[in-house]
Amino acid sequence: MTSLFDPLSIGTTPLANRVLMAPLTRMRATPGIDVPNDLIVEYYRQRAGAGLIFSEGTQISPIGKGYMDTPGIYSAEQVEGWRKVTDAVHAEGGRIAAQIWHVGRVSHESFHDGALPVSASALPYRNRATIKGEDGQPLRANCPTPRALSVEEIAETVEDYRRATANAREAGFDLVELHGAHGYLIHQFLSEQSNHRTDEYGGSQENRARFPLAAVDAAIDAWDAEHVGIRISPQGSFNGLDDDDLPMALHLAAEFSRRNLAFLHLSEPDWAGGPVIDDEFRTQLRAAFNGVIVGAGNYTTDKAERLITAGLIDAAAFGRPFIANPDLPERFRTGAALNEPNGATFYGGGAEGYTDYPALAAG
Repeated sequence: MTSLFDPLSIGTTPLANRVLMAPLTRMRATPGIDVPNDLIVEYYRQRAGAGLIFSEGTQISPIGKGYMDTPGIYSAEQVEGWRKVTDAVHAEGGRIAAQIWHVGRVSHESFHDGALPVSASALPYRNRATIKGEDGQPLRANCPTPRALSVEEIAETVEDYRRATANAREAGFDLVELHGAHGYLIHQFLSEQSNHRTDEYGGSQENRARFPLAAVDAAIDAWDAEHVGIRISPQGSFNGLDDDDLPMALHLAAEFSRRNLAFLHLSEPDWAGGPVIDDEFRTQLRAAFNGVIVGAGNYTTDKAERLITAGLIDAAAFGRPFIANPDLPERFRTGAALNEPNGATFYGGGAEGYTDYPALAAG
């Protein structure tokens, strides 16, 4: 019987176990240049026992940024910073994937010298972006109505995904994951709620999937299909999108399978009382996609083991537990107690609540 602690290969990348670290925005990159720093290096090094670490969302371009002090992967300095991270993880025997990210309309004009964020369509997003206040601390500010990307700008954005993938490879990452979930730019094109375009990028299911698939194709072209995957969230409410489009997810899965994509990362609703991804959909997804399927969303070890044993997922990604437990796989394996995360230090700050959680050996 396959378990969380059995090895797994994603494409040609071998993983020591199936306890993966989910991507987690922590907002601790060097201000002004969005470069991973020594504190970030230590944070990821501590968690190298994960079968695979998914990095925090990493913007592919300046216009792709939507949160203060999040790292990028479009400049030489950022690539150099990420190389220190990947070297540290590899020195501990770990594996790490870059999650490449464009937030689209989930942003604020203060990140863009007063210019509007961009999206599939110029539709308002009634939520808030996390910007830097006058005191340097995180501040929630209303997102402005974005402007719609032109066809020419869509092509330029596809090239940004290509460049980000090439940069991730240069920086020493083992894999790359496109962030196609949680109401960010790729999701904004997929959803009828945020995409009201009347050109070849809007309307039908196939048209709304055109830009996301072009971005995937660019990433594959920059590396190869064995090193590329994507995260999607087809059910639940994320950043203003709650369309629960399971048919689109199955359409995408078939297209990803046709491209021999290495993995599909399914982000599920993780709040009490929210919708639940059922086994019928999981069975359909497994039939549609021939690569590795990663499940995430407030998983327990029991849930992960059940779905892995049933063949409905191949690995599970854990988020908040990895924040407070750098040695989470070992704690799961031995049944050790878990540290509780401090929510007040999730976003921004320094070492507190970031690199100071005790491991078992230090306990």
